[in-house]
Amino acid sequence: MIALIDYGMGNIHSVKKALELCGAKVLVTNNPKDILSCKKIILPGVGAFDDAMLELEKQGLDIVIRSEIKNKKPLLGICLGMQLLFEKSEEARSKKGLGILKGLVKKFPKGNFKVPHMGWNQIKYNPACPIFKEMPDNPYLYFCHSYYPLPEKKEVSAAQCDYGVDFTAGVWQENVYGVQFHPEKSQGVGLKIIDNFAKLC
Repeated sequence: MIALIDYGMGNIHSVKKALELCGAKVLVTNNPKDILSCKKIILPGVGAFDDAMLELEKQGLDIVIRSEIKNKKPLLGICLGMQLLFEKSEEARSKKGLGILKGLVKKFPKGNFKVPHMGWNQIKYNPACPIFKEMPDNPYLYFCHSYYPLPEKKEVSAAQCDYGVDFTAGVWQENVYGVQFHPEKSQGVGLKIIDNFAKLC
């Protein structure tokens, strides 16, 4: 069973549907006890960094997420959900992130590229990363974001994308995974990533 955390700021329906298409059992929940009982966790997210962290803290979800990651439970952060794994964001006015991954979430610089970065773009990925197992080379995935993560450790960056700047589009640190794009909106390639996560031992 995979816990899909519903804290009021995630694209829950699309992610749940994608998981079910992959044959995964999914529990949509904001109950810490439910999360403890599940084998894996998905943290989705759309919206503002401060608002998302406020909701996680208000519902006691920040505590259970940190605890379960320490217990080596696999977690996948999607879009804002991945950004929340970091220490802080340039978007935030007051809130710090979960601090699971060291680094900063930065805003795209002003330039010749429109912000937000919205639409299909190619990534290059680390083939050793389990969620990118048996993926095609340089696949296109769907993005919608104005901020991107800058991990402190380069080896945490499991996928990269070019949008005026080369930025981290995926992260991997032990049992923690994250993607800046939306796999649930990325057709067959995105479903493969979700399926790979669902099948992690």
